[in-house]
Amino acid sequence: MGAKPFWITKRLDEMTAREWESLCDGCGRCCLNKLEDWDTGEIAWTRIACRLLDGESCRCTDYANRQATVPDCIGLTPEQVETIPWLPPTCGYRLVAEGADLYWWHPLVSGDPETVHEAGVSVRGRTVSEVGIPVEEFEDYLVDWPGEEP
Repeated sequence: MGAKPFWITKRLDEMTAREWESLCDGCGRCCLNKLEDWDTGEIAWTRIACRLLDGESCRCTDYANRQATVPDCIGLTPEQVETIPWLPPTCGYRLVAEGADLYWWHPLVSGDPETVHEAGVSVRGRTVSEVGIPVEEFEDYLVDWPGEEP
């Protein structure tokens, strides 16, 4: 039996930059706009994607410059994983932080970046771009699936 994979043996703050980046399964869920009820803190998900999200690949079209282009884009850190309530339950960062293993469809497990889409976990084909949609209309695009496990 071989050595255990890094996501089982390392904490998030012990990972190399390459290991950290590889934990992203490419689902695109974190790139959806969310609405937060200021009174209750409840998060409501929309199918409205960040203008930089490619709806087919579910990857950022300008990852290196995303925070300059989209100022409210969150550059996820190990500390933030512990405090951000809207990370999907299937998120690799969240799973590792909770001491859980990755799902079978995660590219690190399957060896194939397409399995996240084949499993129905990604946002592929289910989003609209935020470009041209006024914030007042975001409520018209609410969905439940980003917070659900497949």
